[in-house]
Amino acid sequence: MQNQFDLTQDQVAIQDMARKFTADAITPFAAEWDEHSHYPVDVWKAAGELGFGAIYVSEESGGTGLGRLEAALIMEAMAYGCPATSAFISIHNMAAWMIDCFGGAELKSRFLPELISMEKIASYCLTEPGSGSDAAALKTSARLDGDHYVLNGTKQFISGAGYNDVYVVMVRTADDGAKGISCLVVEKDTPGLSFGAPEKKLGWNASPTAQVIFEDCRVPVANRVGAEGDGFRFAMMGLDGGRLNIGACSLGGAQRCLDEAIKYTKDRQQFGQPVADFQNTQFMLADMATDLEAARALLYIAAAKVTANAPDKSRFSAMAKRLSTDSGSEIVNNALQLFGGYGYLRDYPIERFWRDLRVHSILEGTNQVMRMIIGRDLLRQ
Repeated sequence: MQNQFDLTQDQVAIQDMARKFTADAITPFAAEWDEHSHYPVDVWKAAGELGFGAIYVSEESGGTGLGRLEAALIMEAMAYGCPATSAFISIHNMAAWMIDCFGGAELKSRFLPELISMEKIASYCLTEPGSGSDAAALKTSARLDGDHYVLNGTKQFISGAGYNDVYVVMVRTADDGAKGISCLVVEKDTPGLSFGAPEKKLGWNASPTAQVIFEDCRVPVANRVGAEGDGFRFAMMGLDGGRLNIGACSLGGAQRCLDEAIKYTKDRQQFGQPVADFQNTQFMLADMATDLEAARALLYIAAAKVTANAPDKSRFSAMAKRLSTDSGSEIVNNALQLFGGYGYLRDYPIERFWRDLRVHSILEGTNQVMRMIIGRDLLRQ
């Protein structure tokens, strides 16, 4: 009998494929991408060939049709090499999934084939300068004018802005809060669409971040995903999966730093013996490994719940995201401590993971918002 915590043969095969791809195409180059703020678009194309551009796009639409646990395994494996690269694959997948799940046949046939292959890359645009955690307060307006919407407003912190081909954008088509938000697909060369300067960031340097600016930008009504007013619902449905993925990215980064710390402390000699021989080192490594496995177990349970559409899926996604991202950052921080002064140098990968994982406690809903979601759900019972 299969243990509920064992991966299936198919899941192990997917994990192995993602690990091999990461070892060949990501890990050897990640430090250079970080240093030069290089966006590795060529790697996306190769990832697309493996089906990583459409992990949970349905098979009928040409996607891979996998569940959220398989997606988490892929993100975790890729983050072992570069969390910023892995997290971007998650964003692209969320955009493709939204078009597949809620778009009409004509919209899907126009956009999905090139998104699935990653010939074209998608960004997801929800956050604005004045609406982060309070996403329903977004102001970017879409005024109906014949068979087009005229868009005005600014999106903030958009990954891939200025580089990517397709932007899945949440806009305001009516005044009434969350119910007035709709979803549009905007192509990069649309007149009236422009981009801010790339943000200078602490981490995630391999993934460019900038404002997306709409100034009387005309987008065909045919580019709307679903009905008017449904956009906020789509955005919230996408977040459960996004939270699992970003949690998985923290797990992958933490695993890499734990592995590096084990190797380093065995080699590094102080007071005539390896640092690994000191009880303090062993206790730190033991806690790091325990916390990592606990977070991973919760994340995999939450992923199974999201795939099964369980009633408590949002609470478990929030719990898994909160624990994985907080634990991930703490594990990397402890790895840096075990490296001592060398951990602070760019000669070793630890400082890059320390910088990259820090933002995971903020995006896809801050960890304070995760606690709100969990607390409200508990009190509703």
